[in-house]
Amino acid sequence: MWHGTTILSVRKANQVVIAGDGQVTMGNSVVKANARKVRFLSSGNVIVGFAGATADAFTLFERLEAKLEQHSGQLQRACVELAKDWRTDKYLRKLEAMMAVVDRNTSLILTGSGDVLEPQDGIIGIGSGGNFALSAARALIDLDFSAEEIARRSMKIAADLCIYTNHSIVLEKIGE
Repeated sequence: MWHGTTILSVRKANQVVIAGDGQVTMGNSVVKANARKVRFLSSGNVIVGFAGATADAFTLFERLEAKLEQHSGQLQRACVELAKDWRTDKYLRKLEAMMAVVDRNTSLILTGSGDVLEPQDGIIGIGSGGNFALSAARALIDLDFSAEEIARRSMKIAADLCIYTNHSIVLEKIGE
């Protein structure tokens, strides 16, 4: 379980979003309140959110971008190849982060243990507040809210419950 962030992805209708809070902590102190833990890759076709060590996440962003270029934007193939490298490379194996990665059609969770997981319901929650946000999103998914509305409401709930999560939310979306 990573301390220091909440990342949530919600897929509904023709929209997929990733939202992340902005809080960065060091021990029991808040170092920064408005960090951007959600980014576009692959010319805006892929959104990635990370939980874990910031420098490690930036390394993984760069590696994933290279894999997406190498595999012509095929998200699943690029993520599987990154996960292989992450698990077997002596340097990468020490990186401490998790990533939620989405494109128009696919939602994936990537971990340093080689996991590339596709959630069955299109909802991903990672980080210390991930389970709070995930639970809230699952409770809201059948209501008449867009993916963006569900993500914003769920992140607010997570921020109210998780001491490592704040209300400074960055949200990126693909689709209507």
